[in-house]
Amino acid sequence: MADIKYYDVIIRPVITEKSMNIMADRKYTFLVHPDSTKTMIKDAVEKMFDGVKVASVNTINVLGKNKRRGNVTGRTAAGKKAIVTLTEDSKDIDLFQNL
Repeated sequence: MADIKYYDVIIRPVITEKSMNIMADRKYTFLVHPDSTKTMIKDAVEKMFDGVKVASVNTINVLGKNKRRGNVTGRTAAGKKAIVTLTEDSKDIDLFQNL
């Protein structure tokens, strides 16, 4: 397994209609490094955002879709998503406040 630092774990937040709706339940969705574990994701979120305490982490391996352009077939990139649930006494993540 590769030596992954906490700032390499979270690639970017996922901004979709579904992810914006579950933010009311204090759940935030991130695209994460494919080799990262749940404990690595929890540590990365708590270190990157001040005052944030993570209650649980759920991960999803996302397969790439099959795409065609003419006679050439290919596949889009695969990835890994993480849904991070915050505790009740935790601060909100400021990254999503102005969306």
